[in-house]
Amino acid sequence: MELEGNPRIIFLVKPQYPELGAGPVICIPVLVARSAPPVGGCPRLSPPSRREEAAVIQKMKISWSAYDTFEANFKPLVVVELAKDTKDETKEWLTQKIIEKKKNGGAQLLVKPLMADGKKIEGNQNIYLVGASHLRLLLGAETVGLVKECNDNTMRAFTYTARKTFKDFAEDNHDFLTMAECQYIIKHELENLRAKDEKMIPGYPQAKLYPGKSIMRRLISNGILLQIFPLHDPEELKKLGHTWYKKLKISYQPLDEIRCYFGETIAFYFAFLEYITFALVPMAIIGIPYYIFDWEDYDKYVLFAGFNLVWSAILLELWKRCCALMAYRWGTLVMKRQFEEPRPGFHGVLGINPVTGREEPVYSSFKRQLRIYLVSLPFVCLCLYFSLYVMMVYFELEYQAHLYHEENQSELSSLILYVPSIIYAVVIEVLNRIYRYAAEFLTSWENHRLESSYQNHLVLKVLVFNFLNCFASLFYIAFVMFDMKLLRQSLATLLITSQVLNQCVEAVLPYWLQKRRTKSVKKKVKALDIDTDLTLLEQVNLEKGMDTYPGTFDDYLELFLQFGYVSLFSCVYPLAAVFAVLNNITEMYSDALKMCRIFKRPFSEPAANIGVWQLAFQTMTVISVVTNCVLIGMSPQVNGLFPESKIELILIVVLAEVS
Repeated sequence: MELEGNPRIIFLVKPQYPELGAGPVICIPVLVARSAPPVGGCPRLSPPSRREEAAVIQKMKISWSAYDTFEANFKPLVVVELAKDTKDETKEWLTQKIIEKKKNGGAQLLVKPLMADGKKIEGNQNIYLVGASHLRLLLGAETVGLVKECNDNTMRAFTYTARKTFKDFAEDNHDFLTMAECQYIIKHELENLRAKDEKMIPGYPQAKLYPGKSIMRRLISNGILLQIFPLHDPEELKKLGHTWYKKLKISYQPLDEIRCYFGETIAFYFAFLEYITFALVPMAIIGIPYYIFDWEDYDKYVLFAGFNLVWSAILLELWKRCCALMAYRWGTLVMKRQFEEPRPGFHGVLGINPVTGREEPVYSSFKRQLRIYLVSLPFVCLCLYFSLYVMMVYFELEYQAHLYHEENQSELSSLILYVPSIIYAVVIEVLNRIYRYAAEFLTSWENHRLESSYQNHLVLKVLVFNFLNCFASLFYIAFVMFDMKLLRQSLATLLITSQVLNQCVEAVLPYWLQKRRTKSVKKKVKALDIDTDLTLLEQVNLEKGMDTYPGTFDDYLELFLQFGYVSLFSCVYPLAAVFAVLNNITEMYSDALKMCRIFKRPFSEPAANIGVWQLAFQTMTVISVVTNCVLIGMSPQVNGLFPESKIELILIVVLAEVS
């Protein structure tokens, strides 16, 4: 092929990737000098520069979906469970969609039923295993923009054309991509299965489809698709558990291994938990002798409050550096943010997205604002008022307990002094959990288009209520009642009670329930007399019955409240940091146990930091600095320096806060 112009360019046709066998072709441009005479009837050829060749190849590259990515034997990575009464034509259509080539609107993955045709086992007929060939996963890694380390130790987005420049890559190395990355790729492809010409899901006329509509989301919303979850790797899970939680020892967590198995989002949570725990150690070491020697002197807290102030200010700044280092090492610091699709729960009138040009539901932002300001905001204010009312009831109980103690002066009356605080701590936990469900319902009802917007509004609602519910009584005792003895008692009771309740609800109870469920499943599988892989059958049945991992929201919220207890008022109760350290150590082991034994394996989600929680902790830090400055200004020692002029004292406190 020859183009007009000077110099002449001819194109030599050759396979794009010869090692793949049959596949698409590319045209290599070769420059021909017009002034040079032909040799043997052929023109003299001079190869173009790499830049010229890459530019032409990029323009003429044929879609990789033309590759034959079929593989006879595949490793099952993801489980898809359909409803029991799913119609056969629906199952055939869905499996065909998963197998179909990308150019035809499919996912180009591999799928097979858990049980072969003719084998009927209750609860397993509509379970499918999804996998992908090695080539398909590599091409998918380029699609989702995974970042890998190159041979020159730099981090770059993976591309199949430059695959040999990446460290540890080999054509026969199927471990180049971690299992978590492979499952993330499959999840991405399944979620991006979109309708082309279909008007409805076969067999379900009420499940309407339109061009560009996510098929999986429609299946979920119509109750056809029950769940999609990634399978555990028993061998890798056993190794991870051995180094993570099965040995009781004080050491760093295997964060890189956690990241490889569960993904960056989970790894960042455990990294932050570990960081906070080690950061609390200096406060705990200082707090023990400070607590012992000033047990009855509640006003000598100036030095500890000063240390608390400095500690709170520098804590998150150091975390930012640690976070950036981990994000770079894991390849998420330079990972491009993908265009965010509408969340599954978003609904509205069918319209055209002005950015993508695709048909999708459209909902008026004005209607959403009306729902937020006319319904959600008044409801949140009402909940805050109720929380303050409960707080006043608590103070009334405290008053009655003190009257009883003054009248009786017995050991029983001394114990009764702690009863109101314990009851209040339990009520706080109950209110927090009830409000959480209400906040989720309201935020979903507001109909936010993007998942990030949904999460931001949910976090804001939950944090505002939890902050007032947990800390309002402490602020009232400190700055209205000026009762440091009661402040110490209330802080200790609230902190310890909340930690004990959280450990029971989040770890002990789920572990006990899962143990019972595991015994039941193993008994049923052993009773089967079939010719199939019972190991895989047992694994799938065990995991599909596990609870779905709820995400890191509750874990970060628990850390946020703990950070508030310690940073705000631990100067009057120095042992707060000690209890926080002990709780976090047990939290590491219990959370690790939950991830490996209690919950389904979550899909890996790339992350470069802890997200909106970074801002939440920074806000708490600002409140902590202001609170400790005011506590220092209220102390008898500082007041003694300004016996006559309180204005100077106020100005010094304000300047300290500003600086």
